[in-house]
Amino acid sequence: MGGAVVDDEPSDVKAPDGGWGWAVLAGGFVITGFSYAFPKAVSVFFKELIREFGVGYSDCAWISSILLAMLYGTGPLCSVLVNKFGCRPVMMVGGLFASLGMILASLATSILHIYICTGVITGLGLALNFQPSLIMLNRYFSEKRPLANGLSAAGSPVALCCLSPLGQVLQYHYGWRGGFLILGGLLLNCCACGALMRPLVGPKKPQGQELQAVDEAEKKPKPKKKLLDFSVFKDRGFLIYAIAASIMVLGLFVPPVFVVSYAKEMGNEDTKSALLLTILGFIDIFARPTCGLIAGMKWVRPRCVYLFSFAILFNGITDVISSQATDYPGLVVFCIFFGLSYGMVGALQFEVLMAIVGTKKFSSALGLVLLMEAIAVLVGPPGAGRLLDATHNYMYVFLLAGCEVILASIVICMGNFLCIKKKPDEPEAHLENGAPAEMEKLNKAEKNGGVGNPETAL
Repeated sequence: MGGAVVDDEPSDVKAPDGGWGWAVLAGGFVITGFSYAFPKAVSVFFKELIREFGVGYSDCAWISSILLAMLYGTGPLCSVLVNKFGCRPVMMVGGLFASLGMILASLATSILHIYICTGVITGLGLALNFQPSLIMLNRYFSEKRPLANGLSAAGSPVALCCLSPLGQVLQYHYGWRGGFLILGGLLLNCCACGALMRPLVGPKKPQGQELQAVDEAEKKPKPKKKLLDFSVFKDRGFLIYAIAASIMVLGLFVPPVFVVSYAKEMGNEDTKSALLLTILGFIDIFARPTCGLIAGMKWVRPRCVYLFSFAILFNGITDVISSQATDYPGLVVFCIFFGLSYGMVGALQFEVLMAIVGTKKFSSALGLVLLMEAIAVLVGPPGAGRLLDATHNYMYVFLLAGCEVILASIVICMGNFLCIKKKPDEPEAHLENGAPAEMEKLNKAEKNGGVGNPETAL
């Protein structure tokens, strides 16, 4: 097909499902933590930035929004760089960019400087780490991929539990400038994680066979690689997923960005308000691996898109109900249920995408989906901030976010149910990596006329 946009992987290499893959998983755990937790953790500095530069909530919300937009919108660029230079060097350079952005931001004299340094430069650095880590993780795991994705995704809440109170402490002792400087040094750990991304190497062949294989490879014309494989848009499952994910992102990141400010508005002290993100992250830590285990079950894995849809719906309903919170205990309950639903979404989103498009097209599909989501990310938190500035009521912010997420759940569930149905003779192409053995048995039984036609997920 020629659609992969990553550095070449030997075709005869099987995913080891362990071994050095656990080191890759550890690196992905840290990278995911920095990538997703950083935009939320930066929100603890918003109050000081508002006081320093005389701006509003919507202006500060652009910091988190630009960070996320860079993380998503540079997906195709990351694909091209990984294709040319490989995952490891791209990630190490990305770590340097992420650190440099925060260090420069500590010297900022206006909110625009924060946008450029923290938003663009640090966001680009995190993006150059995030996508290659996902690609390497999905190369090293096949049968255990749902669990690996769940464990890697758990890096986000773990980092959030650490970065949120750390940011509060740094702000108290060193001010926001000193806090940014120290966080910049912390981001250099991305370089170490990038060093763990060792490419897979095929098994060694006898010298005679190896020379023969080299001669045959030289004789065959090498097909020109595509930087991005746009044929994924012909897949109805991918289209439904991309549309639903873009709608979901409009509201998914809004509550974690504003919940700390919401608590401060109620009159709670800064440390107590920042504790809400720690509670959210603590619940999220256990939700992601648990959901990964459930998604890996033989009966659940072919239908994981419906589990994903339920997780999105759960998250949206939590936002809507929490809009009625009037005190600190109400926000604590919200963070518990939001952490649970958010963890489920985080553990399943890339597992579902992999199941839809398969291994060969995953890198192209990932870059394109992230690009589409970037537009929604640029609109979501700033739009919510502008709504807050206009109404001065957090209830409307949480209501809007919940309705957007619920709509995404309806789109992916109904789209899958109505548009994606398996034909009697259609193979399990979308579950090519680690498809449950039970589905293969069902397919054989169908040919013998013993089982009806089961409907599968995307």
